[in-house]
Amino acid sequence: MTPAQAAAVFAVIIALGLIGFLAYVSYNAVVKLAQLADRGWANIDVALKQRHDELPNLVSAVRGVMAFERDVLEDVTRLRAAYQPEAPVPQQAATSEATTAAVQRLLAVVERYPELRSAANVMALQQEIARLEDVIATRRELYNDAIFRYNTTIAQMPAGLIAPLFGWRPRAFFSVAPSEAAPPSLDLRDSA
Repeated sequence: MTPAQAAAVFAVIIALGLIGFLAYVSYNAVVKLAQLADRGWANIDVALKQRHDELPNLVSAVRGVMAFERDVLEDVTRLRAAYQPEAPVPQQAATSEATTAAVQRLLAVVERYPELRSAANVMALQQEIARLEDVIATRRELYNDAIFRYNTTIAQMPAGLIAPLFGWRPRAFFSVAPSEAAPPSLDLRDSA
């Protein structure tokens, strides 16, 4: 083997080693970001389940006094039942946004009833639901940040070259189109 051939073989070995190293680093970076996104979604899922567990308590606590506001209560109950943890992220996001809007309407209606505002159990449930809504909003922001970083990484080089090999595809953000997020219209006029 001549010195020129040895240099060419050495250059090929160095190039293959560099390509292998870049593939290794890129693979690990994407796997880490995918794990962060999965953990972020698991945290959102826990908060959504907690909120859905608390909603029947709030509805039960206010049902008797708010008999003529039945539409608001039914809307919250219907949206709670629509929650499907196995559904795709966009569908869960739409359900979550509609549930949040319905809960906000329910809490606004509760404010119109002095006997409910003064009930300790209703106040505690209101505070817990509000806390869970804040938790969901914070976790959604963290999840969307992880998804942004994941999607950006698999679109850039060198991870973009190996992404198809491992089936990595962009993931959906936890957001909804404005038309899907619009709450159903309710007539909340007092009947008194």
